[in-house]
Amino acid sequence: MEENERYKKLVLLHSNDMHGDFLAETVDEKLIGGVSMLSGYINKVKEEEKNALYCIAGDMFRGSVIDSEFKGLSTIEIMNMLSPDVVTLGNHEVDYGIAHLLFLEKCAKFPIINANFHIKTNNARLFRPYLIKEIDGMKILFIGILTEQVLAQTKNDGLVGTFVNVNEAADEVGRICNAYNALDIDLTVLLTHIGFEEDKKLAAALDPSWGVDIIIGGHSHTFIDKPAKVNDILIVQAGTGTDQIGRFDIVVDTEKNSVAGYKWKSVPIDKEHCPVDDEIEGLIESYKTKTDAKYGRVVTRLNRKLTHPCREQETELGDLFADALRDSLGVDVMLLGSGSVRCEEMGPIVMLGTLTECFPYDDPVYMVNVTGRQLKDMLKYMMRDEVWQGVHSEFYQLSEGLRVVYSRADHEYREFTFRGQPVDDDRMFTLGLQNFHYNNMKDSFNISQSEVLKNGKRRTLCTSCRQVIEEYFSEHQHLDRRAGERLIIE
Repeated sequence: MEENERYKKLVLLHSNDMHGDFLAETVDEKLIGGVSMLSGYINKVKEEEKNALYCIAGDMFRGSVIDSEFKGLSTIEIMNMLSPDVVTLGNHEVDYGIAHLLFLEKCAKFPIINANFHIKTNNARLFRPYLIKEIDGMKILFIGILTEQVLAQTKNDGLVGTFVNVNEAADEVGRICNAYNALDIDLTVLLTHIGFEEDKKLAAALDPSWGVDIIIGGHSHTFIDKPAKVNDILIVQAGTGTDQIGRFDIVVDTEKNSVAGYKWKSVPIDKEHCPVDDEIEGLIESYKTKTDAKYGRVVTRLNRKLTHPCREQETELGDLFADALRDSLGVDVMLLGSGSVRCEEMGPIVMLGTLTECFPYDDPVYMVNVTGRQLKDMLKYMMRDEVWQGVHSEFYQLSEGLRVVYSRADHEYREFTFRGQPVDDDRMFTLGLQNFHYNNMKDSFNISQSEVLKNGKRRTLCTSCRQVIEEYFSEHQHLDRRAGERLIIE
C-alpha cells in the first residue's frame, strides 16, 4: 500500500444536547447559534473536505417551544434537513414515551443507533446498534451507547430497559466489535450519552483489542479545551445547544486501523464562521410563526429578572416554581427537580412561550406522606459527596418554609427547620413530587416507594404541573424570590 493510500484524512463534526436550540440569538450585539448557521457550517466543511461526517450524540429534543408544541416531530423534520450522517439516542429522546420515539424514528431520514436499549422479555434491541459508514475506501464503525443512569424516564415502561451499567455497556461494545472487526474497520467511534466522567469509566473498561478509537459523548453538557485520553481512547464533547460544534481533523492509518494524528477544536457558530442555510431558516420560521401565534401572550410580569445558574444549588427560579406548586396544591413541602428548570434566567416579562421553554415538563404531581426522619435522609442523600464530584444526579429546589443548613465536611445538618421550628423525626409531612421523581424515588433519594407508602396512600394532586404554574403566574403579578435562605451548603 502506498503512503498516500495508507493515510487518509477524515473530518468528524459533532454536536450533542441540542435540546431544540433552533434559533439564533443576539449576544453582545453578535448573532450566534441556531440550526440554520450550524447547517451552513456543516455544508461548508463538506464542500471543502473530501471526507467529512457529522454526528449527534443524543438529546435533539426538549428545551424549545417548537419542539414541545409538535412533540418532537418538528425537530425530526428540521434534523432531516440538517442531514446528520448518524445520531445516537439521549435520555430526552424518550420524554414523549417509547411508542412516540419509535414513531419519530420512522419519520427520520437519517440513521439512529443504540446498542443497549432493549425489550426485557426477549432482549431484542429497539434500534439498530451500529452503523458502518464507508467513505473514500475507509470503513467507520459507529456504536450508540446509553446506560440506565440516564434513562430514568423508562421507569414508566416496565418492558423496556438497558443493560444497566457501564461494565455491561462495555461488554455490548465488545460484542459488536468482535463481530465486525473482521470487516477491516479503519476507525471505531462510540456515540454515547452518559456524561463525560462516565465516558472515562467506559473507556477504561474497554479491551484495547476491540479497537475503539474515539468516544463522542453528551449528557453532561461539558465544554472542553482538548480531548481527554483514557486507555488510548480520545474522548470529546461539545457543550450544549447550537452555539458551537466540535471538529476532529483526523489522519486515519488504514493499515493499522487507528488514529495516526489529529487536531480537535470547538468551532463557534456565528456569522464569521458560518453561512446561513436559507432552506432550514425558512422551515424554522414556518414553525415559529405557528408557535408565536399560540405562545406570544404575556403570562405575568416578575418584579425583576430571576435566575437559575446552577442545578446543584438553591436558585431564584427554583424557589419560584417550587412555591407556585406548593401554594396551589396545598402540600407542606414541594421538592421540585432542578432539571425541570431549563433556562438560566427568566423575566421580568414572561411570555407563555418563554414559560414553556423554561419549564417544558407537563407531568402529574403526586402527594405522599413522609416522616421528618425520612425527609432528612432524602435530602442528605441528595447532597452526598459524589454530587459535588461531577456525577450527574438529581437535585431539588425546596419550597418556602423549609430551611436546611448542611455541612459537607461533617455530612451533618447544622439546621433543619420548618416554619422556624426544628423538625422532629416523627413529624409527618405532606410532600409534593413530580411523576418522574416519584417513579425514580430510589435513585434520587435512596428510599423506596413502598417505604413511603407505609405512611399513607399516594394522591394525585394534578395531571399537569405546567398548567398549575401558568395559572398561578396569571393570578400573581410582580413575583420575586431571593435565593440563599432555604438550602445553605457549607
